Amino acid sequence: MVIESFRKEKRSVTTTIVNTDFVVAGGGITGVCAAIAAARGGLKVALVQNRPVLGGNASSEVRVWMLGATSHMGNNNRWAREGGIIDEIVVENTYKNKEGNPIIFDTILLDKVLAEKNISLFLNTEIFDLQKRDEKNVSFIRAYNSLNETEYTFEANYFCDATGDGLLAYLAGATYRVGAEDRDEFNEKFAPNKETYGEMLGHSILFYYKEAKEPVKYVAPDFVLSQEEIEKNINRIKNPNYFNSKQFGCKYWWIEYGGRLDTIADTEEIKYELLKVVYGIWNYIKNSGKYPEAENMTLEWVGNIPGKRESRRFVGQYMIRQHDLIEQQAHPDVVAFGGWSLDLHPSDGVFSSMKDACSQWHSKGVYQIPYRCYITPDLDNVFIGGRILSSTHVALASTRVMMTAAVGGQAIGTAAAICSANNCTTAQLLDADKMKDLQVQLIKDGAYLPQSEVQYEDILLNEAEVQVSSELQLSEIPFDGKWKSLSQSAAQMLPIEAGKMPRITVKIKAKKATTQLVELRISSKYFNHTPDVTLETLSFNLEEGENDVALPFGVNIPNTCYVFVCFMKNQDTEILSSQKLVSGLVSVFNKISPEVSNWGKQESAEDIGVESFEFWCPERRPEGQNIAMKISPALNCFAKENLLRSPYRPVEKPNAWVADLNDKKPTITLTWKEPKKIKGITLFTDTDYDHAMESVQWGHYDRKMPFCVDEIIVGNKEISNYQTKVNIKFDSELETNKLTIELKNSSANVPVALFGIHIDS
Repeated sequence: MVIESFRKEKRSVTTTIVNTDFVVAGGGITGVCAAIAAARGGLKVALVQNRPVLGGNASSEVRVWMLGATSHMGNNNRWAREGGIIDEIVVENTYKNKEGNPIIFDTILLDKVLAEKNISLFLNTEIFDLQKRDEKNVSFIRAYNSLNETEYTFEANYFCDATGDGLLAYLAGATYRVGAEDRDEFNEKFAPNKETYGEMLGHSILFYYKEAKEPVKYVAPDFVLSQEEIEKNINRIKNPNYFNSKQFGCKYWWIEYGGRLDTIADTEEIKYELLKVVYGIWNYIKNSGKYPEAENMTLEWVGNIPGKRESRRFVGQYMIRQHDLIEQQAHPDVVAFGGWSLDLHPSDGVFSSMKDACSQWHSKGVYQIPYRCYITPDLDNVFIGGRILSSTHVALASTRVMMTAAVGGQAIGTAAAICSANNCTTAQLLDADKMKDLQVQLIKDGAYLPQSEVQYEDILLNEAEVQVSSELQLSEIPFDGKWKSLSQSAAQMLPIEAGKMPRITVKIKAKKATTQLVELRISSKYFNHTPDVTLETLSFNLEEGENDVALPFGVNIPNTCYVFVCFMKNQDTEILSSQKLVSGLVSVFNKISPEVSNWGKQESAEDIGVESFEFWCPERRPEGQNIAMKISPALNCFAKENLLRSPYRPVEKPNAWVADLNDKKPTITLTWKEPKKIKGITLFTDTDYDHAMESVQWGHYDRKMPFCVDEIIVGNKEISNYQTKVNIKFDSELETNKLTIELKNSSANVPVALFGIHIDS
């Protein structure tokens, strides 16, 4: 028992000083990835989060699905899912939580952070002040946890601002911007009309509802918008592209407000207005009489904090802009990438009279983000990450999404570890040698740096003689699938080396005698997957019934790249598919995906600085079969040499070693002329970078991706696996001149594949 007597003087809360190497302010997805990367790089990290859960907008408090360059698989960015730590997280979530339960996703994030012994986690801890050592360096930050009544002082050499609103960088005095730039400042033709469209993105509050077993009555609170106000002021309610009663709430991202207000100072006002709308819409669904199917529906959850899209943006060493995204500008200091559309929303949000709730314009491929966007010239020991990175308002329309922010977080955490090891400022890391160290470490950790020539040179691997049990020679994608209607144009993507196009034979079934057009296309940039260049067009007369169709293409392919064998839309024909899946092969369709403003073709009525092109997108499993075909000569692009270099994903070719499907014991053997000391190995498997893996709500067909090696035997280790990057540490250091790696994949009709190997010496 404790009894403390009255004091004349005031009492003080508990105070604690935390001395660490690196402080990450903000426990959203950016902060989580930054903290994990720094901790794995050897730094002691304090992760300070003002909420009771990790994840920010991705958490169960807000429930936005994480996405990035894959854009719901509704764009032309093939194999573009973000790599590294965020890939590890979404693959883990898909395996353990493929239904997309947001509560379980909270635990996935917490598990990842608590597993890192170098991270000290401080939840419910709000930053309110800081002290600078000098004008360009932060000395410590101060924060308070109201639950344990403790005031913390976090001292460190380096800091990361991943707070979303940029509170740390703001308190430290860094230059920032709010709102939209004029079109002329950076020649951004997509810059909005500030009068009619507005210059800020608003907040959203999401909600869930579900089916009950019997009718449920709903009586709305007094503060909600009336049914008359809903019908008069919210035109989205009448648009089936945005609203239907079967979306069960959380896909109503367009319930947005606040873009005309101060999105920091007015957050509470914005929240209450959004709650009026959310509960008003629910009242409309339940009680307007227009949705009889809602009789048994019951409200399950409503967010109590808004999901923010935009507030401050800090001015860094470089400000990424529209041109960088659309033209895919190359940067020598690339450390991250994006690929979400330029996605601006009218500032009036849910009350806008405009037809569309957003304006999404896609680029033809993914774009680089340079390191300079994550550091500010005003501060020497502070990184800026997440949606506050250095960008224009137009570029923010793409860079703000969470998985793009996540790869930036990993770059920041890795950079902090390298800065600490070199005792240098954030800007000094721009030195060419130090920058290469950063880029190489990111590659080693599974990150993808598109259009970069930087390579990790694994000395032991390069010294080894590499032998494999077999190599796939792809002469046929078997004719064992179902017939696929050509009511929409379909294409098989094939990796073809520069030179003569192979001869292709397919099976097409016609309802009646008809003519079928086939086009051979490639991308204007060899590393993209937008079929915007037509090399040849063939026309075939088909008889009613099944037809064997040989495609005698006569052109040469100018560069090693993916070609698209396009079977153009014909309501009277079907093409035979295959059950066989192969790493680096995919079929795509010229179809629409309304959720990402893909209507089959992108074409602007005015010059807004984006290109016109068609969308050719894959289907999600259990659909998504390849098109069956014979190929002569066989494709031999799945060789063992692919194991020796990054990137560890398909780009202009599969970049994977693939064993023959009939290989009963796929094996890689590394042999050296003299014994080597080996501590372990790292393998990069295929977890299907073409699959979006949204974190919540959408759900997924597979727990383990069908291409992924799920059993690995090396030395005395036998590992079960579902992850992309597999680290295998030996119990004791091996000294050997021979290492054998046996791989298995339990998925039917999928040959064993591997993207890369690292050897830990």
